[in-house]
Amino acid sequence: MKYFGTGLSEKHKELGTIIRKANRLDDAKRLFSELHGALHLSEVSGREENELDRLTGDLEDPEYAVMVTSKDETIAWALWHIARLEDLTMNLLVSGGEQVWNREWARRLGTAVADTGNAMSDDQIMALSKALRPAELLQYRSAVGRRTRQIVEGLTADDMKREVRKEDLKRIREEGGVTAQEESVWLLDYWEKKDVAGLLLMPPTRDPMLHLNDCCKWKQQIRSKKKFYRS
Repeated sequence: MKYFGTGLSEKHKELGTIIRKANRLDDAKRLFSELHGALHLSEVSGREENELDRLTGDLEDPEYAVMVTSKDETIAWALWHIARLEDLTMNLLVSGGEQVWNREWARRLGTAVADTGNAMSDDQIMALSKALRPAELLQYRSAVGRRTRQIVEGLTADDMKREVRKEDLKRIREEGGVTAQEESVWLLDYWEKKDVAGLLLMPPTRDPMLHLNDCCKWKQQIRSKKKFYRS
């Protein structure tokens, strides 16, 4: 069921058809900017209030750490997960620079965890969700989003077809972006098969569409149900 982002899937499909066409580079960048802006707080794009503003605007801190059913994660985990995916892939794999995440952000958010959370158990998800400071989590994700927009603006048509470099994938492992667990380390194999365009079509766009839809669903359930799997 659709809870978030009506029309975004169609824009994403359109982006996929033009992103590698040199003569459509400017169009692709504009469409990416529009799509990406809808998946971040409006402060990132400078546009009018959007669905994510409304999702998070009245969320109370305890609601970020509710696991509605045994099949679900939490809103805090989902926001963390998509922020880390975007930070690692855009900054280390696309730009070859430094990720936004650093010791200062770790201090502000209240966690030393640095990976994407793919391999976490329910206990680990709950521990992370309760440790994270929601206001700082939102600010971290916004910082990641702003950096992504700067990176994409500077890309060329040749960049879009550039393959991921093994040395950049190695940095993700060395900087704790993935763990040695199978449920986490597979990401490196997956990203290795992508070019820059392929990366732009997943961590900063497609993945958030899916996870933010879950977050909107969970928010409704948190406010309508009396019992939860974990909280």
